[in-house]
Amino acid sequence: MLLADLRTQYHRRICEAIVRIQPGNPTYPNFADKTNKASREIAWHILGQIGYTQTDNLHLPGQTAGGRFEEITKEFLENAFKHLKNIRPGEWQYKTGSPISEFDQYDHLARLKKLSETNSDIANLIGNEYIIAPDIVIARMAVEDTEINLHEIFIEGDSLASFTPLRAINSGRPMLHASISCKWTLRSDRSQNARSEALNLIRQRKGKSPHIVVVVAEPLPTRIASLALGTGDIDCVYHFALHELQKAITELGNEDQLDLLKTLIEGRRLRDISDLPFDLAI
Repeated sequence: MLLADLRTQYHRRICEAIVRIQPGNPTYPNFADKTNKASREIAWHILGQIGYTQTDNLHLPGQTAGGRFEEITKEFLENAFKHLKNIRPGEWQYKTGSPISEFDQYDHLARLKKLSETNSDIANLIGNEYIIAPDIVIARMAVEDTEINLHEIFIEGDSLASFTPLRAINSGRPMLHASISCKWTLRSDRSQNARSEALNLIRQRKGKSPHIVVVVAEPLPTRIASLALGTGDIDCVYHFALHELQKAITELGNEDQLDLLKTLIEGRRLRDISDLPFDLAI
């Protein structure tokens, strides 16, 4: 199956499961800001390009929309990543809502949590924010020695390479490969928790830092910029329909939004969802 087909299926599922047209004068898609004309117009143009046809328009709570966005994005990434096994082999797990303490780089946090449950001083000192549960996690499973030695005997026993988490004989814990935050909409305050989570992942790890990315459906580049601009925390932001977003803003002739969008793309801070499986293979 072509990547283009997977992307089309992804958009179709989003349209069916998440997109709702909100009543009012004027009406607007539920990933747009009803008080912002540019947001409404861009969102309508995006829907026209991805083939939205009106379905059930019953109210969909924001939390439900967000949860569905996470699940559909996870399935798209899992399906796409399978086609890259020849360039990124391994056994992978895809989950939503798993705490980082399940993974090798953050296993020590689980021990800290147990200590804090029996010691109020430790609990007060470290708090609870250090164990986060990203929207989507991708983990690589540890490898058995039989797989390492598949083509030739490379390692025997456990006296060498006895600490690396990649060998199942050492710990067997999965390694966090990617942490993916999903934002159906963006408001200035909502962008900051993704940055906080990213910094937590970087500071608390013992071992390799995972990929740390955000997937958004927000139609306004000015709001995407609040999350995408800057470096040091989030690797990159990915839009669920970047090419359609570019075309929408161009057709609307919104020069300010278009200039900012170009800045984000040319500055390598914003990419399309179709880029993400390949970036995860790095």
